[in-house]
Amino acid sequence: QSFKLLGFLDVQSVPCARESVLYGSVGSLVVGLGHFLATSRVRRSCDFAVGGFICTMLGYWFYCRYSLAQQRIRQRMLKEGMRNRLLFEGSSLDPERKQTSNERSDS
Repeated sequence: QSFKLLGFLDVQSVPCARESVLYGSVGSLVVGLGHFLATSRVRRSCDFAVGGFICTMLGYWFYCRYSLAQQRIRQRMLKEGMRNRLLFEGSSLDPERKQTSNERSDS
């Protein structure tokens, strides 16, 4: 059974959703409690807590999604590089073969 936040965000299947909600709740607690300890105003502290939740959750969401996109790009580049290595190994297009033939001619 999946947990859906606000009825549409499936926290288990969407990447970065679970961590964003958890960090958002911790940020909410820190901001709300900190504001309450500083001012002793309950209603205003609750408003700050909601704002802290939203800011922390969105901030971590964008950071996590950006990191995930970078990781996928690196994986795609590595996969293509491995495929090219297998494809060109031993052929005239092999960069390592060109280096060894150039080193032999320099000697």
